[in-house]
Amino acid sequence: MARSKKDPLQNTLAFERPVAELDLKLKELTAKLKEQGEQPEAELLAELDQTTERRDAALGDMVSQLTLWQRIQLSRHMNRPVSADYIEQLCTDVVELHGDRTFGDDKAIFTGLATLGPRRVLIVAHRKGRTTQARIECNWGCAHPEGYRKALRCMKLAVRMNLPIVTFINTPGAYPGIGAEERGQASAIAWNIFEMARLPVPIVSVVIGEGGSGGALGIGVCDRLLVLENAYYSVISPEGCASILWKDGSRAEEAAHALKLTTGALTELGVADEILPEPPGGAHRDKGRAAEILGEAVERHLAELSEQSDAELLAGRIQKYRHIGSFNPDPAASARDVPAS
Repeated sequence: MARSKKDPLQNTLAFERPVAELDLKLKELTAKLKEQGEQPEAELLAELDQTTERRDAALGDMVSQLTLWQRIQLSRHMNRPVSADYIEQLCTDVVELHGDRTFGDDKAIFTGLATLGPRRVLIVAHRKGRTTQARIECNWGCAHPEGYRKALRCMKLAVRMNLPIVTFINTPGAYPGIGAEERGQASAIAWNIFEMARLPVPIVSVVIGEGGSGGALGIGVCDRLLVLENAYYSVISPEGCASILWKDGSRAEEAAHALKLTTGALTELGVADEILPEPPGGAHRDKGRAAEILGEAVERHLAELSEQSDAELLAGRIQKYRHIGSFNPDPAASARDVPAS
């Protein structure tokens, strides 16, 4: 029995399809152009130019009209670059470190020494995997407590080696299964938050896709938090929020608006230090360019942080988290809001 031909657009989101169809047409025309060699037909060249113009116009329209929910879909895109893509393109001399020395090695968390730009660093990253089998092995980026304990063990090693730490965040949340809870999931994340707050080395975290709940924060306490344009960083995933508030996960889009899952809100509240632009249409459309943008930003922030002393670094980290959010500093205004007894 003959296998069915793979649909080249099977991983395309509905709102991307008009652009993806024109991309496919351009690919076919380019292949024909190569077949014709140095003397291509004038009609083929004209068709190629017209299709390129149509594709660029469709892409511009799509980008200008992206909704909040569509951006969240882009953060989860099947073809979106994962941590392994960024590590492979940006890092050399990578040495992966395994195990928490207590229970096991969680594949949902990658830890390793690497050279990034001019300096040696420790990389800690959520790992989702590229294929279905790899995603199953990595539990779709939902880490177990041994993953967070491995991360902390390696972060303390980085301190002993005086190496900066770079973390890539990409998870809908930590794994909530019974086994994970029995092995101390909440405690593992809490200890990571506590210890990361006082590690005397520069820490730069980048949200490359999903940044959900304590699963993200478990490797996200840092001096500089960078967020890709079509990523999100939230106390909970939209589906989790909808399930808790309304007992209906299908209301995830409504929950996303209630949570204000926009990158603009992250900078306004002081959570994110910089929003990194993505190639038009999302990081998956040009993985190489997306990695260049991310790598330049990480190197720039590491260079700035490396100029600070340990005391300045820790004081700045404390102030960063103390100033997150908004409050009313006017005591008189606060008093007026208190109802009379």
